[in-house]
Amino acid sequence: MFSNYLIGLREGLEASLVVCILIAYLVKTGRKDALKPIWIGIGIAVAIAMGFGCALEFGSQEMTFQAQEALGGSLSVVAVALVTWMVFWMRRTARHLKSELHGKLDAALAMGTGALVATAFLAVGREGLETALFVWASVHAASDGTPRPLIGVALGLATAVLLGWLFYRGALRINLAKFFTWTGGMLVVVAAGVLAYGFHDLQEASWIPGINRLAFDISGTIPPDSWYGTLLKGVFNFQPDPTVVQLTVWALYLVPTLAVFLLTPEFRARLRGSGRGTAAPAGGKVPASE
Repeated sequence: MFSNYLIGLREGLEASLVVCILIAYLVKTGRKDALKPIWIGIGIAVAIAMGFGCALEFGSQEMTFQAQEALGGSLSVVAVALVTWMVFWMRRTARHLKSELHGKLDAALAMGTGALVATAFLAVGREGLETALFVWASVHAASDGTPRPLIGVALGLATAVLLGWLFYRGALRINLAKFFTWTGGMLVVVAAGVLAYGFHDLQEASWIPGINRLAFDISGTIPPDSWYGTLLKGVFNFQPDPTVVQLTVWALYLVPTLAVFLLTPEFRARLRGSGRGTAAPAGGKVPASE
């Protein structure tokens, strides 16, 4: 449940900050008349993301078991690739996100209502589709027959919306640079588990051999239905009996990706406190997502 909460919080907060930046800029520049097209674009983006998630969930139920496993495994690999790209992209471009969105918004204001709707849709839609795909893959990997994974995602998204509103109102200050660095690192750990489970799905679909070749089996020590087994699965997508392929893929993804993400001058500087994450001061000014 925690891993799904983290996904909802991280992805939702990025979208919330984008919305805050767009709305605050229009309010600050006296263009409140343009708020309606912005909200329309945001609404369309959210609706499409939810529709995409529903299509993945209900569409896969009509497939055979082998087809379901093949689809789940393939989409898990795609989702991990997208979220990995997003984590590194946010670390590299977050400082310029605010000015970039302002530039696009100025151009859209000059072009008219349709351009405003499109700008808001594109700004939020990419985050929404990525979130829907990764949430679906993560819930699929962590599914234990209970609604807890979905509850975790919903709570994460709700927290993100609340934080976005508090940022906009200037009621909360937080070092966003450190927040996105630490949550990005944790998200890489979650993604490693999703990727390993995706390869297990591909093995069950007979796309990859070795389904019966286990790396180890500690089910007797850590029963999957125990509270600690459930906790490990919910946080890390831990499996007590992974195949050799699963364990190999997990290690080959996690170790180099986490090393590249964390062992950088920027990260070491942020640990020393030189990262300048800010929160929205009063008056509706939102952070630059530094």
